[in-house]
Amino acid sequence: MKKQNFSSSIEKIQENLKKELPGEKAHQIMEALYASYLTLQPTEKTRKSAVLMLLYPINNEIYFPLILRNSYNGFHSNEIGFPGGRFEISDVNLQTSLREAKEEIGINPDEVKILGTLTKIYIGPSDFNVLPVVGFLPHRPNFKPDSREVQQIFELKVEYFSDPNIIGCNEISIPGDLVTTPYYEVNGHKVWGATAKIIIELLTVLKL
Repeated sequence: MKKQNFSSSIEKIQENLKKELPGEKAHQIMEALYASYLTLQPTEKTRKSAVLMLLYPINNEIYFPLILRNSYNGFHSNEIGFPGGRFEISDVNLQTSLREAKEEIGINPDEVKILGTLTKIYIGPSDFNVLPVVGFLPHRPNFKPDSREVQQIFELKVEYFSDPNIIGCNEISIPGDLVTTPYYEVNGHKVWGATAKIIIELLTVLKL
């Protein structure tokens, strides 16, 4: 990926998010090769959720945070993902992603400018439709992780994910399934599933 400064990259992302999104074509690059959940489809009972890809500058390059979730009895225990969570009745527009990011990593939602959204992704194992919201801050955030939900925050350069050497493929165990999937290697952790699809779609948007 050609290096660009933060401001011009943000402008390009905002402009390209208004165009037709690469969507499933980009997602397929990081889609699981085998998993029993691949046959699942959303229903009227599928829950809505949203996550926030928060872009900000460090040394004039684009970074965003991923969180390592705490251990709990559920499908996404100990997984790396974007801050976010389920839609609540009181939420309006894109508020879910901002509210959850405030709760999980302590950002001030009033400071975040929303650039647009990426393609919705259905997460079969937990039966969620997730909307990836892209926002930015003109400065590096002062993160305050919620210890009840977040083990660790990773600050990652967007350009890091354009390196093919960090992409692998392996079997990953989740409750009731063994998934064969591509993943990104991040600090000894595997970033896969919806999170990896969101990242690859943003990379594709930046290359348009």
